[in-house]
Amino acid sequence: MSDRVAAVDCGTNSIRLLIADVLGDGHLADVHREMRIVRLGQGVDATGSLAPEAIERTRAALADYVALMREAGVSRVRMVATSATRDAANREDFFAMARAELGTVVAGAEAEVITGDEEARLSFAGAIGELSSAAGPFVVVDLGGGSTELVFGDSAGVRAAFSADIGCVRITERCLAGNPPTAEQIAAARAFATERLGEAFTHVPVEGAHTWVGVAGTMTTIAAVALDLPEYDSEKVHLTRLSLEQVHDVCGRLTAMDHDQRAALGPMHPGRVDVIGGGAVITEVLAEELSRRAGISELVVSEHDILDGIALSIA
Repeated sequence: MSDRVAAVDCGTNSIRLLIADVLGDGHLADVHREMRIVRLGQGVDATGSLAPEAIERTRAALADYVALMREAGVSRVRMVATSATRDAANREDFFAMARAELGTVVAGAEAEVITGDEEARLSFAGAIGELSSAAGPFVVVDLGGGSTELVFGDSAGVRAAFSADIGCVRITERCLAGNPPTAEQIAAARAFATERLGEAFTHVPVEGAHTWVGVAGTMTTIAAVALDLPEYDSEKVHLTRLSLEQVHDVCGRLTAMDHDQRAALGPMHPGRVDVIGGGAVITEVLAEELSRRAGISELVVSEHDILDGIALSIA
């Protein structure tokens, strides 16, 4: 007998839903998986508060997700909120909205802010679930809108984790105002990424890692562009392996493009067009550091990430 659960991940850029059946062996079987770009973290880096229109965009998406949960007969739900809400002075406005929506599915359900450390551990659990333990130790990178989590571990669990205060929205708003960005802006973005990720690498000893796993929208979009897909296809993207040469090629192209050129790419989600360049800069710096520190020569891109970890945590 399976148990149907729902996981919601509300980040700086997107809100995502996974409805899944928990099977007898503890694994998940997807019922429905969906992502909406709501840009909850719009302007948080500059103002310190969530914009009312960003909260409303998020509420509209969550209301649709709640309707899907009721229709699917979900018995348990967990919603986590990450970087944008951790930073916001008015975060209670967001939580009141989430309680009102989620309470119509499961009484008392509400969103929770998780620490960067827990975010990292949930991402790790979801990301390595389908990989052979022989491929470990792993370094899992969850590149989000406001933060980037680095996690080092193996099939026995997490050994070290750190949440770096940098993501595709944060770096774009801070450094990449041009369309396309200027060479000076890209250099400033690289310096910013190197500084923030350098702190992460002092806490996470990646030197023993054998496999780099990248999760979340920046990484999956880079894989889709590298595969030259006419439109986004999660099944083709899942567990794609890219050489670091491919990573640098795609990231360099994305960073150099203007808005219209990025928007014209078949697999590009409209909500990622203006921040994918920032994500590409972070990914390039990660590739350089992991090559230098651990001798890693490829990136494995997984569609399974913190959403799967959230669902497993209530299974």
